[in-house]
Amino acid sequence: MMAEIILAILRGLPSTIALTALALVMGTILGMPLMLARRSPFFLLRVISGGLITFVRSIPPIVWLFVIFFGIGNDYVRISPFVAAVIGLGLIASAYMAEIYRGALLSIHPGQVEGAAALGIARFRIWIDVIVPQLLRVALPGMATYAIGLLKDSAIASTIGVGELTFYANQQSMATYRGMEVFTFVAAIYILLSLPIAWASRRIDKKMRAKVSR
Repeated sequence: MMAEIILAILRGLPSTIALTALALVMGTILGMPLMLARRSPFFLLRVISGGLITFVRSIPPIVWLFVIFFGIGNDYVRISPFVAAVIGLGLIASAYMAEIYRGALLSIHPGQVEGAAALGIARFRIWIDVIVPQLLRVALPGMATYAIGLLKDSAIASTIGVGELTFYANQQSMATYRGMEVFTFVAAIYILLSLPIAWASRRIDKKMRAKVSR
């Protein structure tokens, strides 16, 4: 009996992993231009980007998913639950990643940029060769922490019908009245999924530190 429950719950594992990965990729990509806008010399652009980041982060993720799926998805454009969840969590991730990037950028001493500019290195090359490698190394722990948090937040996608782990766990809990066993098993899966992220983060950070020290 328990084996059947486990197999039923595991049907949601691919969706959980895919949802987390796609939202994180979206946030990682969109977070960079948002951070650059936040650091722009143009006052209006800084205000708009800062307000956008605050606005996105101030609204609970579940509300964003409801707005996108039940609001935009029903009234304007037909959106599947999975796509709505990726868009919602990806937008939230972009706001958080922008702040992680900004904090990492502030840790880089301005003298390095000034020195590179004095050597006649193009601004684009300064970003590629000097700023970005250091920024990513400093931002990596925060990115890994957020990735684990995003993995846990993916559970709220069940509220709009995404067939992920929590969605199937809730079905099995109601069908078998074995909620303790069901959700303990799901909690264990989330822990097991989080461990490789933390391990990979430490490994990458160690390699990047070794590269910088050479």
